[in-house]
Amino acid sequence: MEARMKNPATIIPAAQKPIFELMQAAQSQGLPQELMEMIHLRVSQINGCSFCVDAGYKNLRKLGESDERVGLVVAWREAPYYTDAERAALELAEAATRLADHTDAVPDEVWNNAAAHFDEKQLASILLMIAVTNLFNRLNAPIRQVAGTW
Repeated sequence: MEARMKNPATIIPAAQKPIFELMQAAQSQGLPQELMEMIHLRVSQINGCSFCVDAGYKNLRKLGESDERVGLVVAWREAPYYTDAERAALELAEAATRLADHTDAVPDEVWNNAAAHFDEKQLASILLMIAVTNLFNRLNAPIRQVAGTW
């Protein structure tokens, strides 16, 4: 398997630095790296970005997450391995990724549940992670970026 082209951020180098700075900003509010990677993995699963799913899986394993917690992110609602705060973040990630699936992009119930677990800066961090992951997915999936490459 081969990608259709190089990643657009490598073709236009001026894009690469701000994209990675945005990712760093998203991760700057002290939320557990494991949570941020779970968000990245779930958003990438929804968008079908094999490159990002592969990276998210590998990053979570490097962080010491169990096979159960990594493998069942896709079914977090039914799996017993996640805290209430993690569930709230994953629910927000799903809603904010599937904007067109609801008349209200992020229903109040989803937002209020997340806001009960995270302060404003943490919510901003989660939203930035969701947005940057969606950006990565929208660059990698169309070009068929091969999982495990870069």
